[in-house]
Amino acid sequence: MNKKTLGIIGGVGPLATMLVGEMIVRRTKAFKDQEHVHFIIDNDTRIPDRTAYILKPSEPSPVPLMVEDTHKLATAGAELIAIPCNTAHTFYDELQENSPVPVLHMIRETANRAKQLGAKRVGVLATSGTLTSRVYQHALEEVGLEPVIPNEQLQKQVMSIIYDYVKAGKTVTRNEWNMVEEAIKAEGCDRIILGCTELSIVNRELALDDSYIDSLLVLADCAIVSCGYELLD
Repeated sequence: MNKKTLGIIGGVGPLATMLVGEMIVRRTKAFKDQEHVHFIIDNDTRIPDRTAYILKPSEPSPVPLMVEDTHKLATAGAELIAIPCNTAHTFYDELQENSPVPVLHMIRETANRAKQLGAKRVGVLATSGTLTSRVYQHALEEVGLEPVIPNEQLQKQVMSIIYDYVKAGKTVTRNEWNMVEEAIKAEGCDRIILGCTELSIVNRELALDDSYIDSLLVLADCAIVSCGYELLD
C-alpha cells in the first residue's frame, strides 16, 4: 500500500489535537524518523464551538471553516483528513461532500471497535451536542449495540469536566471522575466510549481502565493504518 500524507483539522480542542499527534507517533511501528506517518496539523482555533451551534443554530456554524481547512490541508499535500473532535462528526456528510480528499469517520470507527471488543451495552460520554445529534447512538445501533446515554444530572457533570476543566486547562481529579464512572457503570454498561476528545485527556492523566474505549486512540489507529503504516504491536 502506498504511504499517504495525513491532514489533521485541529483546534477542536487544541490539547486533544496535540495528543492525537503524539498518539500517532507512539503507535506507529517505526524505527527511525523516516518510517513515521507524514502528517500536517492545522490547529485552527478559529473554528466556532460545535456544541453551541448544534444546541442553538443561531450561533456561528463551524462548517465553513472546517471545509476551508480540508482544502488548505489538501493543497499542502494531505491525501486523507482526520478531525480529532467527535462533535464535529455531526456535520460529517457535509464535510465529506465538500472535501477534496477522504475524511475518516471517527465515530463509526469507534462503534466498530466496540463491536470488535464484544460489547453489548455501551455507555457514551460525550458533549451534549454529540448526544443531541445522535451520531453515536446511530453508529452503535447500526452495528447491533445498545447505546446508553447519561441522565440529565450526569450529563451536567460530564459537560463540566469537558468545559470547566479540560478546555479551561484544569486537571480533573480521580474523585471527580469517580462520580461520573460510578454513575455510568451503574447503568450496566460493559464498555464506555470516551466520545469527546477532551475526555481522552482525562484518560491520559488518570490512566482509566480497559472498560473504556478512547475515541481519540481509535482515530489515531485508523489514521495510521489508512495511511499505509503498521501499528506497533
